[in-house]
Amino acid sequence: MSNISHHSHKLAPNVLGLFESAVMGVAGSAPAYSIAATTAGLIAAVGLAGPASLLYCGIAMFGIVFAFNYLGRTESNAGATYAWVRRGLHPALGYLAGWSLLMCSSIFMVAATFPAGSSFLGLFSTTLSNSKGWVTIFGTVFFLLMVAAVAFGVTITARVQVIMSAIEVGLLLLFGILAILHSHPVHPFSWSWFAWSNPFGKNSVFFAGALLAAFYYWGWDVTANLNEETKGSRKTPGQGAIIGMIVTFALFEIFTVGSNMVLSSKQVSDNSGNVLGVLGQEVWKGNGGKLLVVAVLLSTVATLETQLIQVTRTMFAMGRDGTLLKAFGTVHKKYKTPMVATITITVVGIGLFVGSQFIGSIGTIMTDAIAAIGLQIAVYYALAGYSVVVLFRQEIWKSPKNFLLMGLWPLIGAIFMSIMFYKVIPTLNTTTRWIGLGSIGLGIIPMAYYWSKGHIYFNIPTKEERLAALGELEQIL
Repeated sequence: MSNISHHSHKLAPNVLGLFESAVMGVAGSAPAYSIAATTAGLIAAVGLAGPASLLYCGIAMFGIVFAFNYLGRTESNAGATYAWVRRGLHPALGYLAGWSLLMCSSIFMVAATFPAGSSFLGLFSTTLSNSKGWVTIFGTVFFLLMVAAVAFGVTITARVQVIMSAIEVGLLLLFGILAILHSHPVHPFSWSWFAWSNPFGKNSVFFAGALLAAFYYWGWDVTANLNEETKGSRKTPGQGAIIGMIVTFALFEIFTVGSNMVLSSKQVSDNSGNVLGVLGQEVWKGNGGKLLVVAVLLSTVATLETQLIQVTRTMFAMGRDGTLLKAFGTVHKKYKTPMVATITITVVGIGLFVGSQFIGSIGTIMTDAIAAIGLQIAVYYALAGYSVVVLFRQEIWKSPKNFLLMGLWPLIGAIFMSIMFYKVIPTLNTTTRWIGLGSIGLGIIPMAYYWSKGHIYFNIPTKEERLAALGELEQIL
């Protein structure tokens, strides 16, 4: 934390502008990957109500985006929620927020590697695209390529993202429109897809759909983890996140509506690992339809890269503060990237790939991983939402804009995430609960160890420290 200790190791400053930050926000949410990885699960959970799940979860998610926007204006810190939740709520909650991100990003290495390998192999052979061994090998290759891009500096990372995301978004818009305009829809368009008659009913699947929708959106907050490397570090990352969220929200709704219209439930369930490959062929037969698979591949590789950024920057911030291994808080002299953290997560990622071979089918691995990640997302997003309301409780009443964007909307987002977390736990299988909740619980062990060392991070924030945060906010509003 910038106000806790002096740091000799610093990330490269002023590398990213608003455009690059917004691109990172889109790439972090990974529209094509999220659609490819989660559409089958979403349709299995809620049927044709996917657009409604994305709409209502999206409204709540914007509240969390606004929370990040204002929290980021108080302090530039690569740890983001790890630092902000400490100041707003409590050091223990701040640590667990940071730990939750580390866990969901690590699990995501498996969840993203399979679609990367499957999408690439699907360009050549349907059989190979469903082979767990071949998918893992090729997915690992793409993972290592992204490790190299992240390790050699955020400038290279940004350039790669701009190219990949531009192609991805263009292809998604093209195929989304083609799907909606398809001449022989399986399901004619209906506004009822955006509505829930009784979301809080006893047998409602509303929150099961919301958990998957949260996974769709997750990743836009990579802009916050890059704040120390961004021009206008206290303002630009929040603006980039808002722009990225708007773009992905529109893409998700367009594409989910198009999928409802073009694909039958059988097509989706029979091709759960390659839904967009099937959709591409439905709206554009032959090689043209394979362009959508290219979008998935680019998106998957892009989001692998952004998640590597999130996990390594969070590890860097924690190592710098002495709340994880101090070696994580060092940067490479030439590239100014957290190299030790990057190497560590590379080893962990490959270990998880190998371990996943013994879990089950690709579909089983994906379903369990996505649901587990959804629980962890809910934890640290909710904590961010509550933090901004508590920290700025006096500022909230100074204008209607503050009341809405700094208070009410983030609070609604936090409450939504909390209820979703509570509601879905009984519906998850034992494996998912152990992965999702158990990995968060593991964070108590390093937290207790480093807390016992008496590090200043774990001191309760003083009144002066909180007032300083308000002063920083007022200067930049």
